[in-house]
Amino acid sequence: MDLAYERLADRMHVVSLPLATRFRGVESREVALFPGAAGWGEWSPFLEYEPEEAARWLRAALEDADLERPALLRTTVPVNATLPAVAPSAVAGVLARYDGCRTVKVKVAERGQVLEDDVARVAEVRALLPDVRIRVDANGGWGVDEAETAVRALEHFDLEYVEQPCASVPELAELRSRLRRLAIPIAADESVRKASDPLLVARAGAADVLVVKAQPLGGVRAALAIVAEAGLPAVVSSALDSSVGLSMGAALAGALPSLPYDCGLGTGALLAADVTPSPLVPVGGSISADRVAPDPALLAAHAAAPERVAHWRERLAACLPHL
Repeated sequence: MDLAYERLADRMHVVSLPLATRFRGVESREVALFPGAAGWGEWSPFLEYEPEEAARWLRAALEDADLERPALLRTTVPVNATLPAVAPSAVAGVLARYDGCRTVKVKVAERGQVLEDDVARVAEVRALLPDVRIRVDANGGWGVDEAETAVRALEHFDLEYVEQPCASVPELAELRSRLRRLAIPIAADESVRKASDPLLVARAGAADVLVVKAQPLGGVRAALAIVAEAGLPAVVSSALDSSVGLSMGAALAGALPSLPYDCGLGTGALLAADVTPSPLVPVGGSISADRVAPDPALLAAHAAAPERVAHWRERLAACLPHL
């Protein structure tokens, strides 16, 4: 393992990219990038993730760097705008970064906020963009009763779906039963990508839509297999990746047999800097499904501090036994 570690550590480039808008409580995004025989792969599990979970992300990065991607069925992917849990006065400025997007995903259930904040944020989106599709994402932040109350408070905004309103699969199943008459679909994200069994939510009848992310599921091929076996419509999303990571997600979306929803791959618009001079940000509501290679000058300009590189090397060593 020491030799394997040294080889990977020598390949790894760690960068810190500033955000244009505070997101998930952070103002910059650290990612690790690996060059390989097929291109570049991104490893960017959030810093709080334990080695076993982060190792799935590493497996995806190395696969993407070293193996050719599955054949594309489409070369561009429609994407949604992602709106963090900002005040209504900040909504217009954030949405202005997303060119031509027909769908907005609104973050809700933020710690320290209340339902009235969520309603005001969604109302501002609807007022600014009367014809846009709106989906909300609670990241598992509500209990069943809270979620039912929230969805009923938001239903008149004509929601496309509610993403991960509750944390557990039984809670999602209960909420889906309660909301059946409203005909508002429930999408599962964390119950897929953070689960020991990503198919459980589908087998339990607890969701109408799967949100799939290439890195957390172990790579494009693993994610394609999960979608095929689940038999549910899928939305491909990202985890605030650089353009290298977003291109992996776009490759997944481009290879899916059907793509009924706009994908959550427009989050490059939340970055104030990237590793390529032509970042994957929405243009006319879509992004390219082509590979992205980082620019050496930008890799150097955004290189993480030595102590942060040391931290990522420690993470790498901790994850290798779980590959």
